[in-house]
Amino acid sequence: MGQTDLSRPLGRDGGWAEAEPPCGNAAHAELPVRPYDLLTLALCHALRLVWALLGLRRAAGMLRHYLRGTGSAYRVDAEELLALPAVRAAAGEQLERWRAEALERWRSGPHAPAAYPADSGWRDVLITRRVSTDWWLALRCAEFRLTGTVRVDAEGGTAVDYRFAVQKAWNFDRGGSELGVPFTPFARLHETGLAREFTVKGEAFGHA
Repeated sequence: MGQTDLSRPLGRDGGWAEAEPPCGNAAHAELPVRPYDLLTLALCHALRLVWALLGLRRAAGMLRHYLRGTGSAYRVDAEELLALPAVRAAAGEQLERWRAEALERWRSGPHAPAAYPADSGWRDVLITRRVSTDWWLALRCAEFRLTGTVRVDAEGGTAVDYRFAVQKAWNFDRGGSELGVPFTPFARLHETGLAREFTVKGEAFGHA
């Protein structure tokens, strides 16, 4: 039987222990509604319909959830997200790091079968328009965390079982912008109670 390494998990250096908290916008419904907030709200409803007609279902779904104002968590298909080249590359880099660190520990030991716990910590991954217009509009960036186990056999072969978790505080950062479009009017929808920020979550499991 193999032995399990109970020391510090592989690959943790550089990752965060906790996912990034929501941005520093005003609290929900803290500000009074102004006439231009109602115009922004109408624009968002129209934009959601346009996105839906264009087949941008993820972007339309998340904007709809924001406008519904429940604040409940929104689940995404993490396997679809993991299939994006940028996300797959970021996750693959962590898995290769796990393998390298596991082999380094294994070589310094008795060369018997062994298992090593691994944890990437929370890390950022950027999703651009070139990767996917739908996911870019839906998330722009996200945080992911890989946890799992690397098993090394007696000959030095490796196998990895992992859990891929994704999380994002979905909001419009007051003062931010994208392509020259300011986010503050959209952030005000949350701040005035016309919409509500929420957390995006998802998970997938794999073997490599």
